[in-house]
Amino acid sequence: MDELYLDNAATTPCDPRVVACMMPLFADEFANPHSSTHAPGGRAARAVEIARVEVADLIGADPREIIFTSGATEANNLAIKGAARHRLRHGDGRRRIVTVATEHKCVLESVRDLACEGFDPVILPVDSNGRLDPARLREAVSVPTALVSIMAANNETGVLQDLPALGRIAKDAGALFHSDLAQAAGKTAVDVRALDLDLASVSAHKLYGPKGIGALFVRRRPRVRLEPLFSGGGQERGFRSGTLPAALIAGFGCAARIAAAEGEADARHLAYLAEALSGGLLARQVAFSINAKEAPRLPGILSLCLPGVPALALMERTPELALSVGSACSSADLAPSYVLTAMGLSPVEAAESLRLSPGRFTTPATIARAAGLIARAAQQVREQDPPGTDPDRMVSSGRLI
Repeated sequence: MDELYLDNAATTPCDPRVVACMMPLFADEFANPHSSTHAPGGRAARAVEIARVEVADLIGADPREIIFTSGATEANNLAIKGAARHRLRHGDGRRRIVTVATEHKCVLESVRDLACEGFDPVILPVDSNGRLDPARLREAVSVPTALVSIMAANNETGVLQDLPALGRIAKDAGALFHSDLAQAAGKTAVDVRALDLDLASVSAHKLYGPKGIGALFVRRRPRVRLEPLFSGGGQERGFRSGTLPAALIAGFGCAARIAAAEGEADARHLAYLAEALSGGLLARQVAFSINAKEAPRLPGILSLCLPGVPALALMERTPELALSVGSACSSADLAPSYVLTAMGLSPVEAAESLRLSPGRFTTPATIARAAGLIARAAQQVREQDPPGTDPDRMVSSGRLI
């Protein structure tokens, strides 16, 4: 079956140039980068440090501020729990941790976990376009706050938060400011200095690099201090112990370098594809609405609601299409998307929503075929199960996958 991949928000394919960069470190230059007493180890260590520079350059950081992790989930946990625990350990009286209802699950769960340690988790609502009202944040941080965590770009809708404005509020209140940049880095301009971030998380597999490697930006001046999540040999300045996977890190660096050079071209390509997809559906008279239509969004994520068409029912009729409903990290959740319901969509509307995310290697021909398949499947579903006939069935069909 000729599969059409439109799920780049879940993961991107490895760019062939990234694969070529990694292969020597899997096969020939396989030494432990921490074995610096011999030449092979030294070469592996140099590959790691080159990649550290490349990742830092992508987000405007100093290479010494990049801590490699297993991915953005670990980086988010380390940022949130590590910062909160350090403040507690050193007598800081701030107990409030603030985040947003549409954050990635790993951020929401990290914040909630801290309640068991005496912290005060606050999860702020968003408006109908998925954006946080600065006034709500200002009110939340009127209570002494240890940390504020707000993602740059949402993984389900592509909505971009106003980080400069929100960051100023957090910093004026004396809180540390963290952002999950996993969806944004490499797809839109990100500068940790301009955003005045203290902590920021990045993932390689969201920008055409390998899975299993990510990074946490930890500001040096003024210095941000963290408690490590686990004990070990003290690698990565003591923040993240464990042997570094040199091949994956080299691939991450290569992907970051390509994204820095080609990100603007990628964005133009994705904007064209998103417009072509919307136009293709309109030309085929498919009824749909764009979730968060009025908000600034990444060009590569399109969240569509098709009234009367449960998303899972449509997907069952389009097995050649790789797309998703909500976040790939919520595959075991049978409820409609918490991101969309937080934006005010009803459970039925959330269950009728699809996330389509083309990527660097998606062609206009793929988009045209996808529009045709979606149009045909939507018609079949509506003919079989007209809108309003069985709303309970429609909601239960809205499984996050």
